[in-house]
Amino acid sequence: MRRFALAALLLLTGCGGSPAVGTFAADAYPERLSAWGIVWKEDGALELAPQSFVYDLNTALFTDYALKLRTIYIPPDSRASYVDYEAFEFPVGSIVSKTFMYAVDDKGRALLDASWDGNPATLGKTEVIETRLLVRQAEGWDALPYVWRGDDAYLSITGDLMTLPTTTGDLNYLVPSKNECASCHATNHTSGAIQPVGIKARHLHRAHPVTGENQITLWEARGQLTGAPALADISANALWGNAEASLEHRARSYLDINCGHCHNPQGAADTSGLLLDYQVHEPGALGVCKAPIAAGRGSGGFLYSIVPGAADRSILTFRMSTSDPATMMPELGRTLVHEEGLSLLNRWVDSLQGECL
Repeated sequence: MRRFALAALLLLTGCGGSPAVGTFAADAYPERLSAWGIVWKEDGALELAPQSFVYDLNTALFTDYALKLRTIYIPPDSRASYVDYEAFEFPVGSIVSKTFMYAVDDKGRALLDASWDGNPATLGKTEVIETRLLVRQAEGWDALPYVWRGDDAYLSITGDLMTLPTTTGDLNYLVPSKNECASCHATNHTSGAIQPVGIKARHLHRAHPVTGENQITLWEARGQLTGAPALADISANALWGNAEASLEHRARSYLDINCGHCHNPQGAADTSGLLLDYQVHEPGALGVCKAPIAAGRGSGGFLYSIVPGAADRSILTFRMSTSDPATMMPELGRTLVHEEGLSLLNRWVDSLQGECL
């Protein structure tokens, strides 16, 4: 743990020795993740590039209860540009990494009820599954899935299916293909351009997992972000499990990160008319008393996306309550139901007033 604690300090100071961060053309991506110099293993322990910035989100996308370690690398003497609502703009050569892992017990079984504060220094015994990279090329972002096998991870363009033993039975963990990564990150369906989903002000406006300082302020202090307004002028999503935030704020924040990348006015699901990103929308656009555009198995036999006061008769909560690939939402990224997130949404829908006529 001492080495990881030191690495966490270097992540904030930007100094210290480490392998050089790799730069590769889109037609010459390395087979091994370690070649990037962003995330690698040494003596079985994860190591991170000291030039990178560890970060966390207010509410994160649910991925079968996996723990996630996130970093951002920006090339020397370069800066990201603040954007008010959409993803920040990054210089060519920037790399976003997200490493998925599970805490494990003494028998090596994944613990689906484990929690973690995002600080690398407090990370206990884990089974590391995959690392996804977003690489900023001159022509735009590119998405790359790497699957861990032993002391390195290997590029897996077609994704992977892994069976993991857990304390409650086997988990069929799906690593998305390169195209599936791109489908979720193409938040603008018209342009098809890949963008980071989580690196937006409302997700980042929170305490840093290592220092406790605001992440946006800390990033500015490193000289790697420009154009940010005063913190008081930046909206922040809620931590979905924070009982001090309102029920509506937590539910909208949860839907924003889990569904809003597709269900937004420019997203792949724009034709559904259901808008779940965290903007001001009419109740009907949010799903209240909204009939589906196309009925079928996905409706569960129900009439409206959200029936106020009746989560048990709402299509939205039905689709999040199933793991059937033909009906579940989100369509990608999970094989399990997020029971705690579903409970939050059920309580929110049940709290809504009104009647569908």
